[in-house]
Amino acid sequence: MNPPISDNAAIIKQIIHLAAVLKAPRITESAARLADHARDSGWTHETYLAAVLEREVAARNASGARLRIRAAGMPATKTVDDFDFDHQPTARGPIQALASGAYLAEHRNVVLLGPPGTGKTHLATALGMAACHQGHRVLFATATEWVTRLSEAHDRGRLAAELARLRRYGLIIVDEVGYLPFEQDAANLFFQLVSSRYEHASLILTSNLPFSSWGTVFGDQVVAAAMIDRIVHHADVIALKGASYRLRDRGLETLPSIKAEQENLD
Repeated sequence: MNPPISDNAAIIKQIIHLAAVLKAPRITESAARLADHARDSGWTHETYLAAVLEREVAARNASGARLRIRAAGMPATKTVDDFDFDHQPTARGPIQALASGAYLAEHRNVVLLGPPGTGKTHLATALGMAACHQGHRVLFATATEWVTRLSEAHDRGRLAAELARLRRYGLIIVDEVGYLPFEQDAANLFFQLVSSRYEHASLILTSNLPFSSWGTVFGDQVVAAAMIDRIVHHADVIALKGASYRLRDRGLETLPSIKAEQENLD
C-alpha cells in the first residue's frame, strides 16, 4: 500500500491520474469543487465520496441520454413540459403518468389518435426523449419509413434478424399511421413488426384515423383487426381533439375534412 500523501498538490495529481484510469475525468472537477464545501460543512469522508460519485453518475447519464436521443432519429427536441395542455386538457394526466416510463418496464404500448395538428407527434417525441433520459434505447420513424426499412431487410433475406435486433430497443415510435394506405405486402411487414414486439417491448403509434378505419389503411380487415388486438391488449389509448395548432393563428377552427374524423373518435 502506498504511504499517505500529505501534500495537497500531490493529492490532486493522484486524483487526476486515478480518474483518468477509471475513465471518469469529471471526478477531478467534482472532487476539487466539493472539497472546501465538505470541510466547511463537516462532511464525513463517506458523504464526500458519495457526493463526488453522484455527480459523476449524473454526468454520465446526461451524456448517455444525449447519445440515445441523437441515435433515435426523432424529428425535433420536444418535452412534455413544453406541450400546451390547455389545448388538450384531458391528455395532461395520462401523458404525465406515462412520462415516468413505467409503461416501458411493463412492455405496454401507447396510441395517440387525433386529427392533424393536435400534438400527436409532439407527445410521441416527448415520451421518446423521456425514455432516452431513463436509459432506454429508442427509434423514431414514420409508418411508411418503417415499412421501407422492413421491406429492404426482407429483400436481403434479413427480416427475422432485423425484427430480432429491433426487439432490443425498449421503445419504437411509429408516427403517422394512416396517412398513406399500405399495399398487402407492406401491411404484412407492418403486422410482423407489431407481432414481434407484442409483450416484449413497447410501441408508441400516432394516427389521424380511428381504429375502425385501419382496415382501409392496411387493405385487409382481418389483418387490421389482428394488429389492433395486439397493440391495444396492453396499451394506453389517448384521443386528442380540437383545432389544429397550425391553424389557430389563421382564424380557422378546423378543416372541413377533419370534422368527420373527430366525430369518429367520439
